[in-house]
Amino acid sequence: MTLIEIARLQDYLRGRFNEPGLEVRPRTNKDDSAEVYVADEFIGVLFRDEDEGEISYDFNMAILDIDLPEAGGTA
Repeated sequence: MTLIEIARLQDYLRGRFNEPGLEVRPRTNKDDSAEVYVADEFIGVLFRDEDEGEISYDFNMAILDIDLPEAGGTA
């Protein structure tokens, strides 16, 4: 990803999630993806995909069960 793409994605995600502390950072030795952080905590990876001239981005975020709040008992 270019630095321009990274900046555009960062602006988009900051606005979409209303999170001014969100950062999109280039990955070392990778040009097809970038890392996403909130307050210096790594939260996921953005991948760039180009198919038949169309570009899209895929955000992957793993959520561990131990990080989830306890169930509130509502169905």
